[in-house]
Amino acid sequence: MNNNIKTWLYDILNAINEIESFFTSNPKIFANYKNDLKTKRAVERNLEIIGEATNRILKSDNTITITNARKIVDTRNRMIHGYDAVSDEAIWGIIIKYLPLLEQEIKTLLQ
Repeated sequence: MNNNIKTWLYDILNAINEIESFFTSNPKIFANYKNDLKTKRAVERNLEIIGEATNRILKSDNTITITNARKIVDTRNRMIHGYDAVSDEAIWGIIIKYLPLLEQEIKTLLQ
C-alpha cells in the first residue's frame, strides 16, 4: 500500500475520531444533535473529508475494498452539491449505523 493511500486512510480515521469527540461530553441523542448547529456543520465537514479521501483511494487503487465506498462518495457529493437536500436524520443514521463499521474496516486496512 503506498503512502498516499495510507494518508487518506488516516484522514478517514481522524475524521471519524473527530466526529466521535463531539459526543464525549454530550450523549448521542438525536434531538441534541439536531439543535446544535456547530456540531452539525462540523460533522458534515468531516463526512465530506471521509468522502473525498474515499474517492481518492478508489481512483488510486481499485483493489482496496471499502464497504459502501461508492455510497460514501455519493453522500459527499450530495452534501456539497445538494446541501439543501441532506437531512439531519440521514446524517444521524450515518453517525450511528455506518461510522462504527467504517472505523473498524479502516483500522483493519491500516494493520
